[in-house]
Amino acid sequence: MRKTVSSGWVILVLSGFLSGCATPEVVQSKQVGDSEKSCDQLRSAYVEAQEFEAKARKERTVTGRNVAAALFFWPALIGTYSNTEEAINAAKDRQRHLEKLAEEKRCKLN
Repeated sequence: MRKTVSSGWVILVLSGFLSGCATPEVVQSKQVGDSEKSCDQLRSAYVEAQEFEAKARKERTVTGRNVAAALFFWPALIGTYSNTEEAINAAKDRQRHLEKLAEEKRCKLN
């Protein structure tokens, strides 16, 4: 007797691969209350935006998850690349926005 894999198991396995793919957070470049931030708060927000960018760039590198996604479900790898690009650009936009606010307030971010 031959056993067949149910479609439920296939969906479960594929969703496991998809959930394992990189999905770095995409930050909003302008956030409520930015203009009221103190210099210290602007510095902290700037460092956080740099960290978001670094995490997104790291997700773009070759990892075991990305290789598995490429081998078993390549559309997930395309989605990961697209998401990391969006996250990197959003983090850079956030940094530029915070730089502008810091300049207006004569704050130093570094």
